Amino acid sequence: MGQTKLSELSEYLGSVGMANQMVGDAGVLLESVNTLEDAGPRDLTFLSNPKYERLLATTRAGAVLVNGKVALPERLNALRCPDPYAALAASIVRIHGYRRHPLWGISPQACIDPTARIGDNANIAPGAHVAAGVTIGKNVTLYPGCYVADGCRLGDDVICYPNVTIYDGCLIGNRVTIHAGSVIGEDGLGYAPVGEKWVKIPQVGNVRLEDDVEIGAGCTIDRATVGYTQIGKGTKLSNLIAIGHGARIGPDCLLVAQVGIAGSTTVGRHVVMAGQAGVVGHLQIGDNARVGAKAGVTQNIEPGVEVLGAPAVPSSDAKRQMILIQRLPQMRDELKELHQRVEQLEAQLRRLGGGSST
Repeated sequence: MGQTKLSELSEYLGSVGMANQMVGDAGVLLESVNTLEDAGPRDLTFLSNPKYERLLATTRAGAVLVNGKVALPERLNALRCPDPYAALAASIVRIHGYRRHPLWGISPQACIDPTARIGDNANIAPGAHVAAGVTIGKNVTLYPGCYVADGCRLGDDVICYPNVTIYDGCLIGNRVTIHAGSVIGEDGLGYAPVGEKWVKIPQVGNVRLEDDVEIGAGCTIDRATVGYTQIGKGTKLSNLIAIGHGARIGPDCLLVAQVGIAGSTTVGRHVVMAGQAGVVGHLQIGDNARVGAKAGVTQNIEPGVEVLGAPAVPSSDAKRQMILIQRLPQMRDELKELHQRVEQLEAQLRRLGGGSST
């Protein structure tokens, strides 16, 4: 954990292209980053969501990152930035830095096949296993329980946290991070129906994770039946995500927890999928599309379109449907009342008709 003055943080943010205006005590010392509610006098905090603006009146933070339009209490020190959330990310790097890994070197308690090629500055923990024909780049860290199977290739600066499993022949790019318990390259759901039985099809493809991908904890990425399953450059996966065999995920996508994408689906560039969204197989998801939480995608999505609901439809339609669903109890009562009134009118008409015939 570092310590920095507000003036030094302002200068640092400016050096990484984040213009800012300093307000208040330039010499206040900042040692950590915290929330508006929990921050203390040595903490930096931020406001990016207007609904939390009321907390500025009570926060004890040493300084706050805000945009240029927010009204500040006079006592608060601040850096006014066009994008406080982006400034927060840079500030965390400045104050906290990145996680420091234990330094094992190449542990004698690691199991490394003699045919494996290990790059400079490898950091391989006790209990890690590197199989035959594996190539590992420079500055790679493998935590305890990691298994890298035959013929895999890992680029430079890869980090695999405890109990990551990478099946045979998978290709991992540079600066890839894979969090604990994730499995890369397990067999996909490939079975041929023969009568009433399912006969396994050998999965002879692999998985390719491109540069700067981050995979959360407990994710599974199936190897392709033939060819490859791909996660594009810069894409980030949260936890507990399942990617089916032969799927192709484009660059700079963001997939939130419990997303499931079935096999042979192609996802374009910079697509966002919220939690528990599901996508059936063999679809095309266009660039910059957005899939809402719990959406069930059963049809192709055009570029730039936002969808919600199950089955997923454009968000404007989905919101109208949701409003109608919320009104169903009221509509039922109104329909019941109208039905009663119609019955009363029909009874009156029958009485009038009966009276005129006598």
